[in-house]
Amino acid sequence: MPSAPRPGLRVSAGLTIPEAELSWRFSRSSGPGGQGVNTTDSRVELVWDAANSAALSPTQRGRILERLRGRLVDGVLTVAASEHRAQLRNREAARERLAALVAEAIRPPAPARRATKPSRGSKERRLTAKHRRTDVKSLRRRPRED
Repeated sequence: MPSAPRPGLRVSAGLTIPEAELSWRFSRSSGPGGQGVNTTDSRVELVWDAANSAALSPTQRGRILERLRGRLVDGVLTVAASEHRAQLRNREAARERLAALVAEAIRPPAPARRATKPSRGSKERRLTAKHRRTDVKSLRRRPRED
């Protein structure tokens, strides 16, 4: 039974990649598969042109191009899945992987950490713990003969 056409790949509340921007490639997968392993194209590659996507805002595009620059080839992101025997399950795995990757890349940066000084009590606790440790280790030493 064919599945219903999807409106697109939902990445986050504010971003859905249209199905027209996604392209698929299939090839033979290594690994388990029994007799059908040599005849079934179960390995899936999902390709998305992030640099020219109409779904992205300029801010999102900048974040993706910056954060995923090691994975992009000319602005194109490719995700492969071959861990399942069935092509359909590999398709779903590739879609989930692409959505997670893009969602992580477009997430706004964390707020900058404000530098703080250690409190007086924390300094004292650290020093007393160090003294305690020194005492324990000194008891393990061989006694000195004077």
